[in-house]
Amino acid sequence: MIRIQLALLAWAILLPTLGIAQDSGSKLIQPNWDSMAEQYRAPEWFRDGKIGVWTHWGVPSAIDENRPNDGSHYGRRMYGVNAGESGKQREMTQTLTDWHAEHYGPPEQFGYEDHVPNFKAENWDPDALVTFFKDCGARFIMPVATHHDNFDMYDSSHPWNSVDMGPQRDTVAEWKAAAHKHGLKFGVSTHLYWSPRFFNNARQYQNPGTPEWSLFNMDYDPKRYAMQDSWNQHWYDRCWELIDKYDPDMFNNDSPYPDERRGQALGVKLFSSYLNRDREQNGGKQTTVLSFKNSGMNKAAFTYNLERGMSGEMQEHPWIWATDVSGGWFYRKGSITRMSIPVLIGNAVDAISKNGAVMMNVALRGDGTLPEDQAAYLTAFGDWIKINGDGIYGTRPWKTFGEGPTEIVTRRTGENLKPYSEHDVRFTTKDGKLYAFILAPPTANIVIETLATGGLLKEEIATIELMGSREEIKWDRDDSRLTIQRPQTLPKQPIIGFRISMK
Repeated sequence: MIRIQLALLAWAILLPTLGIAQDSGSKLIQPNWDSMAEQYRAPEWFRDGKIGVWTHWGVPSAIDENRPNDGSHYGRRMYGVNAGESGKQREMTQTLTDWHAEHYGPPEQFGYEDHVPNFKAENWDPDALVTFFKDCGARFIMPVATHHDNFDMYDSSHPWNSVDMGPQRDTVAEWKAAAHKHGLKFGVSTHLYWSPRFFNNARQYQNPGTPEWSLFNMDYDPKRYAMQDSWNQHWYDRCWELIDKYDPDMFNNDSPYPDERRGQALGVKLFSSYLNRDREQNGGKQTTVLSFKNSGMNKAAFTYNLERGMSGEMQEHPWIWATDVSGGWFYRKGSITRMSIPVLIGNAVDAISKNGAVMMNVALRGDGTLPEDQAAYLTAFGDWIKINGDGIYGTRPWKTFGEGPTEIVTRRTGENLKPYSEHDVRFTTKDGKLYAFILAPPTANIVIETLATGGLLKEEIATIELMGSREEIKWDRDDSRLTIQRPQTLPKQPIIGFRISMK
């Protein structure tokens, strides 16, 4: 704690003297949302890279893989039903509580802390995993540094961490080294703010003076912690230590955070300090991404993480479509995603056409290996993007995102799971070229009404190429539509992309 306080003091002394000057108008971002919105800009590497891999991995990964569904909340559910739980959630918790007692013993005999030694990461090879992620199209990675269970996956001043316990490895440092070795950007994700509430039911089994006291956040009120200055400062100090020690290119906070009304504005203070630190190190230029899920804030002030949700319209500001190919965020053998590979790719193209980036979560086993079914999803995505990447990387949204019958609704936790049709089209643009993606293999000639003569595409078309093919593409354009003759041979992919050049 002393070294954290010293680091914060040094930063507080340094801030007033920073000579940030990317241009004459550049200035420090003040710890308020108006200043954040005025000056925050997603960096070009993020807007160009488009594709990332998120990894949920930690103590839950090493619990018996045949456990019943825990919704990635084993540490909460094993201690019994929470007040207010009802329906399927209550049933899920009770099933897990009973299963834990049967397989490990009651929680007063075998608590969550007793799972930590079983998390060993004995086969974890971050270099090989990052190599694989890159080959599958990723341009940035983002491991979870701390989840709701209050266990840090790095060399932390908090005693419950992966260096002093479990794997006895600084996993965040090793992820970062592998990412930068292979030219990928590196982010971290923290879910710390939920943890006092997460372990509410575990409190009855804790005793003062034990190491477990800090794991279960016994110094903080599980119902009123958001109003406790001590907790909000603790959250700030832990997050700042993570930022200051690992210098991430991306910082994702799993909302909430200390707000202005109850938390002394420590949330926006942390976020603005993170951005100012980056600008100070890079001549006033922002090179980092700040993301979280608060839909009520001005999305000019950060990069909105639309976790397991979709956008029905093009967004003014870059955003993230975050999805999970494991089916459960953390590894469990019986967990599978309901999203098919064609729909995964189609949703990714849909998000990118609407100014989004894609973050696909994988859930490693406790030993650090990637399950085969999840690897198959990434491999299929990689096979597709090797053919179509020219219409993805470095592109920007066009005048409209596309056309077609499949309705996408803007909301969180409402991902599209329905197959797209051959009449669903999405657009991107780069270097004067327009890219048109057909979101299902065409069975007939392709009709794109948006590209009719006199419509949004004012220029004359010179050539149309099918990416991944050398076949000459025939087409016709009039004042009602562009018609592309169905190619004789299609790439063996669920989505095909055309590159359209202008005269």
